Amino acid sequence: MSLKVIVPPHPLIKHWLSILREKNTPNVLYSTGYEQLGKWLTYEALRNWLPYKQEIINTDNGDADGIFINNNYPIKVLAMMPEGLSLWFGSKEVIPNSTLSLGGLPKKIEKNEGIIIFSGQITTKSDTVETLKQLNNLGVDSNRILLIAPICSNKGLNQIAKSFPNQVIYTSCIDEEGIKENVLKPGIGDPLLRLSTLFLDKN
Repeated sequence: MSLKVIVPPHPLIKHWLSILREKNTPNVLYSTGYEQLGKWLTYEALRNWLPYKQEIINTDNGDADGIFINNNYPIKVLAMMPEGLSLWFGSKEVIPNSTLSLGGLPKKIEKNEGIIIFSGQITTKSDTVETLKQLNNLGVDSNRILLIAPICSNKGLNQIAKSFPNQVIYTSCIDEEGIKENVLKPGIGDPLLRLSTLFLDKN
C-alpha cells in the first residue's frame, strides 16, 4: 500500500490541534480552532498541487517573471457535513477559483477539475471510503483528489488504503481508535456538541 498520509509539522497546526483536544476550550474558540486547522492544512496541501503558469508582468522597473494560478484547471470543493463545512470556512481564503458542493456529490465533474474533500474525523465508522468510491464512479482518480481531515485513526486509514492506495491525505494527527467505542484517543471530543454552530442538542 502506498497511501500517502501527511501530518505537516507546522507549529500553528499543532497549536490549534491542542486547542481542540482541551476539553475546557469554549465552543467559540473550538470552532475557531477547526477553521484554523482547515486553513493551515489546506495551505500545506496546496503547496505542490495547484497548477500554475508563468507570465511576463510589467513592473515600475521593467518586465519581470510572474507566476499565476492556472484557471484552466478549476477546483471543486466537497465539504462533508457537518465538520467539513467548518474546515472549509477557514480554508476558503487560500483556495483560488473553487466552487463549493454541499449535501452530496455533483452529478458531473469535468475531466480537468481537481477535487478537495474536507472530511470529518476519519475512523472505521466514517463515510470517507464511500465518498471516494462515488467519485471513482464519476471518473475521478485519486491523483485528482486531496483529502483533508482534522484527525485520523490508523484503522480508518487502513480502510482507505485497501480501496484507494494512492490517495493523498492531509491531517493534523493520527490517533488510536478504541476497540469497542470507535472513538479516537486522546481525540478532539465530539465536534457535533462543541462547534459554535450546533448540530445536536447538548442535553
